[in-house]
Amino acid sequence: MRTMRSWFRDTTGGLPTTFWYLWSGTLINRLGSFVLVFLAIYLTQERGFSASQAGLVIGLWGVGGAFGTTAGGTLADRWGRRPTLLTAHVGAAAMMLGLGLARDLWAVALGALLLGMFAEAARPAFGAMMIDVVPAKDRLRAFSLNYWAINLGFACAAVLAGLAAQADYLLLFVVDAATMLITALIIFIKVPETRQAGPATADPAAAAPRGALRTILTDRVYLGFVALNLFAALVFLQHISMLPIAMGDDGLSPATYGSVIALNGILIVVGQLFVPRLIRGRNRSHVLALASVVMGVGFGLTAFAGTPWFYGLTVLIWTVGEMLNSPSNSTLIAELSPAELRGRYQGVFSLSWQIAGASAPILGGLVREHAGNDTLWYGCAALGLLTAVAHLVSGPARERRAAALRRSGEALVPATASRIQQPAEA
Repeated sequence: MRTMRSWFRDTTGGLPTTFWYLWSGTLINRLGSFVLVFLAIYLTQERGFSASQAGLVIGLWGVGGAFGTTAGGTLADRWGRRPTLLTAHVGAAAMMLGLGLARDLWAVALGALLLGMFAEAARPAFGAMMIDVVPAKDRLRAFSLNYWAINLGFACAAVLAGLAAQADYLLLFVVDAATMLITALIIFIKVPETRQAGPATADPAAAAPRGALRTILTDRVYLGFVALNLFAALVFLQHISMLPIAMGDDGLSPATYGSVIALNGILIVVGQLFVPRLIRGRNRSHVLALASVVMGVGFGLTAFAGTPWFYGLTVLIWTVGEMLNSPSNSTLIAELSPAELRGRYQGVFSLSWQIAGASAPILGGLVREHAGNDTLWYGCAALGLLTAVAHLVSGPARERRAAALRRSGEALVPATASRIQQPAEA
């Protein structure tokens, strides 16, 4: 018992109060994240769209997210983390209700586009605020705790959404919108602004240096890391686009899909808090490579699945890869993000998820329809293995960059950094 108390204290103790309010907002928001889990099933079974049309709609969610995360990163640095989060959550709640009431394909597609834009605008601001308030030595466990909250909410939401979908699909959209508004209320009441103005001026527009976009676009080490995350996300996001459709083709109900995919969240809830201790001190490139292999194998085995227990086994396998991948990714982003550009760096990284969100369902739908279900999952396995090799090759350069940034005390070292103060496009 004493050992367990000591572990709990080491895992959760000493983190700032603001972090816990953010953590609570994450948990509440994810408890109501019904729609994205069941969107593919809703579009194909309730609205009668084809797999390609469903993929297009989910892809437009990703396209909107790409615009949203880019704008959200810029606003987080210029306008502030807090107002960006509030605007994004309130706007997303309104768009969620609009999507639930839409009926024609064009209206559903437009609703998904706008919802993606507002919902994902919050991601870079949230990530920047987490880095702002949590000291560097505590970030690995803070990000793991936040990821734990995400998946605790996701596990509950997947099961509850399956039950709600059997009653009324509109209920999914209403609950999701309500949790977004509750999260916005927590931020409004309890979370202060964390962005620090530049030392020479309190002008919000001057808080981020000019030429910031040019700086990020010439940071080849960081962009290479973002590209590898894009490839991993193309594989991972098949679980919300093509996996439910594949299970439906095998005669499995939406409730069964909800129970199977809930295993992802359950395993993370049970095991994620132990991951920081397991990977602490280990080479992050090796951890990320192993994560890519495990995810690729898990999704590849989906080609052989046909029963709930086999689908559940594949989910458990690729979830282990996800658990290894997330904390290593988060700490690397934090180390490579300068304080004055955290929002933008977070936005660029989030952009990889949005590009994958737009591409994964479209590519997955096309591959399934023209090359077959098995080819899709074999392709996921191959892409996972290639990403692992790329992590091993590029990892040393990333670690040298991270070490240099720790020594210099700043995270801005691309070749063009010396020209940031010259007039340029922001």
